[in-house]
Amino acid sequence: VAKMSAPTMEERKACWGARDEFWQCLDRHADDASKCEKLRLSFESRCPQQWVKYFDKRRDFLKYKKKLETEGYHPPEAAGKS
Repeated sequence: VAKMSAPTMEERKACWGARDEFWQCLDRHADDASKCEKLRLSFESRCPQQWVKYFDKRRDFLKYKKKLETEGYHPPEAAGKS
């Protein structure tokens, strides 16, 4: 029976801990998810699916933001310039 109640504080902490371990693994392995598969499964099993989707998008956004801060914004080259 799937219950749609909000996660308890313990469940939230377990989810965030699993997410942090997974993200640290990705950081150590230059985002090679194959090296972090067990941690990914743990993250997915401890967090509601909506949270997993949110955190995946959040990580992509944070990496993009960090890249902008370190490298600056480079507009894409206009295609077909002569």
